[in-house]
Amino acid sequence: MPRSYGFLSTHPPTQCGLATFNSALAAHLITDGASGGVVRVVASDDRHAEPAAPGDGQAGARGPVGPGVVHTWSARTVAGWRDAAAALDTFDVAVVQHEYGIYPGPDGQDVLPLLRRLTVPSIVVLHTVLAQPTAGQKAVLEQLVAAASTVVTMTDTARDRLLVGYAVDAAKVTVIPHGAADHDDTPAEPRQRPHLLTWGLLGPGKGIEWAVRALARLRGLNPTPTYTVAGRTHPKVFEQQGEAYRTGLERLGAILGVADAVHYQPVYHDEVALGRLIRSADAVILPYDSREQVTSGVLIEAVAAGVPVVATPFPHAVEVLTDGPGLLVPHQDPAALAAAVRRILTEPGLAASLVGRTRAPTLRWPAVAARYHALAERLDTADPHPAAPAVVPAPA
Repeated sequence: MPRSYGFLSTHPPTQCGLATFNSALAAHLITDGASGGVVRVVASDDRHAEPAAPGDGQAGARGPVGPGVVHTWSARTVAGWRDAAAALDTFDVAVVQHEYGIYPGPDGQDVLPLLRRLTVPSIVVLHTVLAQPTAGQKAVLEQLVAAASTVVTMTDTARDRLLVGYAVDAAKVTVIPHGAADHDDTPAEPRQRPHLLTWGLLGPGKGIEWAVRALARLRGLNPTPTYTVAGRTHPKVFEQQGEAYRTGLERLGAILGVADAVHYQPVYHDEVALGRLIRSADAVILPYDSREQVTSGVLIEAVAAGVPVVATPFPHAVEVLTDGPGLLVPHQDPAALAAAVRRILTEPGLAASLVGRTRAPTLRWPAVAARYHALAERLDTADPHPAAPAVVPAPA
């Protein structure tokens, strides 16, 4: 039984979905006497790149306080993977978050020698599996799976993509869903008008412009809905474009006559504030342009909170919402988006029927962390690179 977990990832105070995920998973795995520590990965342009003091616990941006940061791996450090590996080797199991762009080297390839150097078993969590990777991205991911003890995808779609499009050992691949916080006891903010919500880091590709256009088509409803767009502009987008995308959305709203109904909150909400916001929503809108996204924490958070979702058919949405707790609409189609929202707000019993189709308890962090713990227990601690079973059963 693992007594300690080491985590390799971006981590608070960095504000991004990966850091939030790692913080929540770490906090829920370090229970019942287990200990742990975080090796925090920071980019050279991360405004939160200052190393945390060893053992200094960090509060997750949307999650509870987890284990402390024991080492910081900066992209500015040549061969920084050596010290990062040494720090992870002081724990029983290493849990490594993988996303292109967070590790140094072309396509983040510096994570590979780190994994090969580990003497403890590793669980690598794949946040992105591309259907059409570059040759470099494909090679890195294949080598990543080969070097890991076991890998986790968060959807069946990602697992299928991995097995069909990449040369990997299927026995190493396990599907465990993205976790979500429990907002059941969070009081909803009272509102006098129907409330639509989108949250997350903002930038081109989020498709917010299609939601604004859809809102203009809902002015005939009485009362008319409001729409909240919560989240800072993505740091890389802000570095290159400033607030041009948000400014363009505000201009579009003014042209369409719905500027007073769209509320922008350019902050990264903590878990309590986000919970209040989600619980106040009548529908969560995910109008993403992406046709690649196999993992969406926002989607799982909304579904677990029991809020109907209207989304474009990106892969994770198709998997979760087909005959499930939401409605799918075509990409870049504001008329279809408006029609779906209108149904949820006006069709008797539809919203309750949609949210009744989810098994929210299995998506909450305690249940998800229990499956990671079960996976870790199956690893042979005498061998850092064993084959792992393909399935970890969900709790009954």
